[in-house]
Amino acid sequence: MRRAAGFTYMTVLYIVAIMGVGLALVGEVWDTAAMREKEAELLFVGNQYRWAITLYYERTPDKRTCPAKCYPEKLEDLLLDKRQTGVYRYLRKLYPDPLTGKADWQQIKAPSGDGIMGIHSKSGLTPFKTSGFRARDSTFEGANHYFDWKFFYSPSPQMAPKPGPVPSPIPAAAPK
Repeated sequence: MRRAAGFTYMTVLYIVAIMGVGLALVGEVWDTAAMREKEAELLFVGNQYRWAITLYYERTPDKRTCPAKCYPEKLEDLLLDKRQTGVYRYLRKLYPDPLTGKADWQQIKAPSGDGIMGIHSKSGLTPFKTSGFRARDSTFEGANHYFDWKFFYSPSPQMAPKPGPVPSPIPAAAPK
């Protein structure tokens, strides 16, 4: 009778250990799936901002002021364009960064220094997606961090932001 009790105890320990390993693997897969979903949302939201800035620029009433006054001065200008006589809204709301959960986008200033020509995340996490981007996002190929994914509008390649050292942001904590 004593041997049977020891055998049952060992069997229960093995089952608990196997369940623990299984749950750890499920958690890993779940975490990866959640990050991939946030990554896809970052691509969507970033391109919404890029498209809104493009429309804001293209619908400038007086093109003689470009590029100095063609870009929005702040992101809130994309919600209602006060330069127009009618009501022009390029975004319905200011979207938060899906990776940080806050509306703390790093803004890319226009070359003239007046206005915002784009945004990018402050997250220092490494992206899962490193290739296979659409043409508009082709500059993201091989990026090492999400803050390297810059969503901007430039009417000419000469005005594009120059690649260079990016201030090292505080890496966002991985989702739990």
